[in-house]
Amino acid sequence: MIRRALWQGLVAGTAGGVVMTLGEKIEQAVTGRPDSHVPARVLQRLTGLPEHPGSQPLPVNWAMHFGQAALLGVLRSVMAHSGLRGPVASAKFTVVRLTNDQILENATGVGAPPATWPRTELAVDVLHKVVYGFVTGAVADALAAREGPGPGERHAARRPGRRSGVGPLPRQSGYGR
Repeated sequence: MIRRALWQGLVAGTAGGVVMTLGEKIEQAVTGRPDSHVPARVLQRLTGLPEHPGSQPLPVNWAMHFGQAALLGVLRSVMAHSGLRGPVASAKFTVVRLTNDQILENATGVGAPPATWPRTELAVDVLHKVVYGFVTGAVADALAAREGPGPGERHAARRPGRRSGVGPLPRQSGYGR
């Protein structure tokens, strides 16, 4: 499962990153909002790369932007393979994506807590991360579904709803054999 979740997650996360970026570019054309250079600055701080004032090198910005999107897609793929699929799973994953951004931005001193942001800037960021989370989820779910239900889904099918007295699946039916 891990090998499949790895490559499928990289594909799903990259797809989510591409669609999110296209949405950002459309939004920027409409609103006039400038490009963010936060991803490049975070990567420079994490890796010790030289920092530059003002605009950041596009390859560094995109390396962090798409690299983070692809790598986090692996987590969403693991969720899908485990049986955590659909819109609720994508909503949970979106929170993880937002949290990941904030940890990296705040820990490196590049960003400030979202509570201090202008509300419109916060709304735009959340909107774009929702797009990423749900596109990544749709791709991850579709790829994982090719192999049938995950262990969690198989467990739920034994007796629908969360009920006491329904023990776990047999060990050989789950991934933690």
